Amino acid sequence: MSATTNTDPFVLAEEAAAALASAVGVERHDAAVVLGSGWGDAAAGLGTVIAEIPMSSLPGMPAPSVGGHKGTLSSLSVGGRAVLVLAGRCHYYEGHPVATVVHGVRTAIAAGCRTVVLTNAAGSINPAFGVGTPVVLSDHLNLTGASPMAGPFPSDRGSRFVDLTDAYSPRLRALAHRVDATLGEGVYAGLLGGAYETPAEIRMLRLLGADLVGMSTVLETIAARHLGAEVLGVSLVTNLAAGLSGDGLDHHDVLAAGLDAGPRMMALLRGVLEGLEGPETTM
Repeated sequence: MSATTNTDPFVLAEEAAAALASAVGVERHDAAVVLGSGWGDAAAGLGTVIAEIPMSSLPGMPAPSVGGHKGTLSSLSVGGRAVLVLAGRCHYYEGHPVATVVHGVRTAIAAGCRTVVLTNAAGSINPAFGVGTPVVLSDHLNLTGASPMAGPFPSDRGSRFVDLTDAYSPRLRALAHRVDATLGEGVYAGLLGGAYETPAEIRMLRLLGADLVGMSTVLETIAARHLGAEVLGVSLVTNLAAGLSGDGLDHHDVLAAGLDAGPRMMALLRGVLEGLEGPETTM
C-alpha cells in the first residue's frame, strides 16, 4: 500500500483517483465493477483491457489477503465506455478500518464512476436460489455492526446521513433483468465474517427476511450511495447456508462454484455495462 499521511478518507480517495488516472492513462471512468471471490481473472472477459495495475500501488489501498481476490485494478473499454474493474476487495473481518474497506469504491467514484456494480459470493437461505445461481440484490441487512457513516465526518462532505430507500438502483436492476430474464431478486444479509454462520444464525436470518448471506458489499453500498452513485448488487450463490445441506462449508468450494458460473456472470455483467445509458467516453 502506498504510504500516506492523510487521515481524511475522502481526500485520500481523491489522491488515489489522481494516481490511478496517471498510472492507467485514463482521466475519468464511467462505471466500476468490484469482482467477488473467485472472479479475479475475469476482467478480460468484460471488455478490452487498456491497463492493469496492482491495487496496492494506489494511496490507501491494501492488497486483498483472501484467496480468490487477485488484487488488481484494470481500466477497460466496454461498449465505448471507460470501466474500472477491481479484481477483489478487502474485508472488514481482515482487520481493516471501515474507511479502508470502502476506499476502493470511494476511489472509483472520485475517478468519475457514477455506476458501481458490486458482486459477491453468497450462501443461499432461500431454497429457490441453488448453487451457481446469480441473484440481483433488491435490498440488504447490514449486520456487520459498522457503517462508513459512523465516526468523525468532514463537514464539507454533505450530510452524514444517507437515504437507503433505493440502495440498489431500480433502474439498474431492470437493466439486469433485460440482460438475463431468468434472474431472481433477493435480500442480502451482510455479516462481519471471518467465520461461516451457524445453523441457528441462518434460521434467524430467514426470519429477518434474508435470502442470501455473505461477508461484504453492504458497507461499500452505503459509501457509494452517500456519494451519489447508483449501485447494482449481484450475488452468485456458491453454497447453501449452514444447516441447509448435509455438507460442511469450505472456501475452496466457494471458489470452485465461482469458477464454474464465471461465463454466465461475465455475460450478465458485460450486458449491463454495454446497456448503460449516458454519453460514451473517449479512451
